[in-house]
Amino acid sequence: MIVKYEIACFDFESAMLAQKAGADRVELCSNQPEGGVTPSYGLIDLARKNLHIDLNVIIRPRGGNFVYTDSELNIMENDILVCKELGINGVVFGVLNEDKTIDKTVNSELVQIASPLATTFHRAFDETPDAMKALEDVIDCGFTRILTSGQKISAIEGTKLISGLIEAAGQKIIIMPGGGIRKENIKELIQITKAKEYHSSSTGIIK
Repeated sequence: MIVKYEIACFDFESAMLAQKAGADRVELCSNQPEGGVTPSYGLIDLARKNLHIDLNVIIRPRGGNFVYTDSELNIMENDILVCKELGINGVVFGVLNEDKTIDKTVNSELVQIASPLATTFHRAFDETPDAMKALEDVIDCGFTRILTSGQKISAIEGTKLISGLIEAAGQKIIIMPGGGIRKENIKELIQITKAKEYHSSSTGIIK
């Protein structure tokens, strides 16, 4: 089975290293301690001009929770539009309601704004109270893929739910395991989950 590897990178150097190491796609972020926020336009542009592999950009105006104000949503919309202008392949975001369910209205609007770019619902998914209901909601919003650790600290701990999500999703959406994926456990994850895409960080390049 052919699988793809996405590497989360927090600076230009790590993005270039990921490409050299054989990554299929880079997810570009800034501010690793906050879990990743939208990088500067300058960094996005530099990465796009130097990467021949796919480049996705996280659209997250701040760290913390995934419930956003109107002004923060406006920032996200503008950042998506800039990414389209810069020739990015995809954007990564996720908006929740106060009860941590999927905000279908806002996410659908952002997916439409991003079109035709690929869209990944990030690990905000792992905070939802009902993963199978969240799966259907994210599919309804039109996302390309979901990044998830199976609602556990690491993907290797969440293999049961990840496998269930992949089975339930069928061909409707890509389920991409992420969280604590390293060279030491990637083979086990592939064997158990049968996922076709995997997400790691630049500190644990796996290919």
